[in-house]
Amino acid sequence: MYDKKHEKHLKSIILSLFSIILLTTFLTADIRLPSVIGSHMVVQQDKPIKIWGWAVPGEGISVVFADQRAQTSVNSDGMWEVQLKAMKAGKSPQEMTITGTQSPAVHLNDIHLGEVWICSGQSNMEWEMWRTHSPIPEIQRADFPQIRLFHVPRKVSVFPLEDVEAEWEVCAPQTIRDFSAVAYYFGKELSQKLGVPVGLISTRWGGTQIEPWTPVIGFQSVPELRDIPKEMKSEDNEYRTELKKHLQEHKNWLKMVEEALLQGKKIPIQPDIPLHPQYDPQAPTALYNAMIHPLIRFGIRGAIWYQGESNRNDGLIYTKKMEALITGWRSVWELGDFPFFYVQLAPYNYGYLLNDEESDTLDFHRLPLIWEAQLQALKIPNTGMTVTTDITNLYDIHPKNKRDVGYRLSLWALAKTYGHKDLVYSGPLYKSMSVEGNKIRIQFDHVGSGLIALDDRPLSWFAIAGQDRTFYKARAEISGASVLAWSEKVSGPVAVRFGWHQLATPNLGNKEGLPASPFRTDRW
Repeated sequence: MYDKKHEKHLKSIILSLFSIILLTTFLTADIRLPSVIGSHMVVQQDKPIKIWGWAVPGEGISVVFADQRAQTSVNSDGMWEVQLKAMKAGKSPQEMTITGTQSPAVHLNDIHLGEVWICSGQSNMEWEMWRTHSPIPEIQRADFPQIRLFHVPRKVSVFPLEDVEAEWEVCAPQTIRDFSAVAYYFGKELSQKLGVPVGLISTRWGGTQIEPWTPVIGFQSVPELRDIPKEMKSEDNEYRTELKKHLQEHKNWLKMVEEALLQGKKIPIQPDIPLHPQYDPQAPTALYNAMIHPLIRFGIRGAIWYQGESNRNDGLIYTKKMEALITGWRSVWELGDFPFFYVQLAPYNYGYLLNDEESDTLDFHRLPLIWEAQLQALKIPNTGMTVTTDITNLYDIHPKNKRDVGYRLSLWALAKTYGHKDLVYSGPLYKSMSVEGNKIRIQFDHVGSGLIALDDRPLSWFAIAGQDRTFYKARAEISGASVLAWSEKVSGPVAVRFGWHQLATPNLGNKEGLPASPFRTDRW
């Protein structure tokens, strides 16, 4: 049956063919640049600058930017690339001119050198400014020409693409309204604290898992996930086999269409077109191919990431998936272990599963296992995690306070990437525990200038257990740079948990106002 899904797939094929035709046209005419290279862009300072595009094969290309000039020739595929030396932010704006020996010159203006960040994930990263708390005043104040915005539209591809349909815009009330709120608040803090232009590339899709954002090389780098590319290859082979079966049917249909057009008869219904299994926003690599790969030549400082709700059932394997994503992006960008800062998911009432196979208690712990996976991902070099247990809405999976999320991400960047010393950038993270009689003493990293209860109430959401592995609600109090937890029901404690429940909104933090991450000391 010819349904809308197949119609969408057919339109995609037609658009792809049209793009090839357009590309062929460009190869016989003017110089074409990828959309990420354009007027109003921010070029990453202190890193080599790649400029690339398409033109007539064999044509000579010259790029002039600031006081630099680079020359090259277009290869047989119609592509060219030059690399300019790294530059520092300073005199702005700059202009760029790309000249061909057979094509009219391309002039770009209002270019700034500064800091460029990829901002990616699912809906909480996608969440637009107009959907936040009291958005109108903030939007009206968003007149920051030092901040530039690049908004990548949603798109799926089975194969890596070379370009996206977007353009750089100057941050202003009319351009920020539909832009990522987390990205905006992050970039605003960086621009104001660093005093340099900031470019924000927003590439995100609500409801998506982590797998579609991951390149093949990322999966291949993690032993536990190496079967994913093999499965993709198998699916592709099966699709090709199926497609061959339909080829003759489509040839016959084309002949009938040709006859119908000549004779003025009714056009026959087109046969079904097999849909590639990876033409799906949840398929591995599908969003990387369309929404990340076209950007990998463009210099960046790092990435921020807000995702995980759609992988809530993964448990601790999510750490490996984050490793694949981060390693994969770093591999394709070829910029070393660039900074990767992410948001630990907020508490939320996902509901309960009540059946013979799975109890509600286990369901309560699905989200904490993702928290633990995200916490373990801090072992990946040059990463950082923002905790959001205190700025949540248990009945809204999209908490509207994105200001604090962006601000807390910026703390990691300012401290770890830009060298702002003596800046407390994280809330308390579990370090170790020791048993003292009937109590457990818990040590933390990142206590800042001291531990506190963020709401000035008794510490909440601590639980301890003995050898019977039964956890009881625990009383807890701050003791210097540590916390003591105990329960009258547990005389010989061996394990402690903190915030280990999807509805937990614990109040432990540091005096800088940053909350502690949930944790457990057991592996039961």
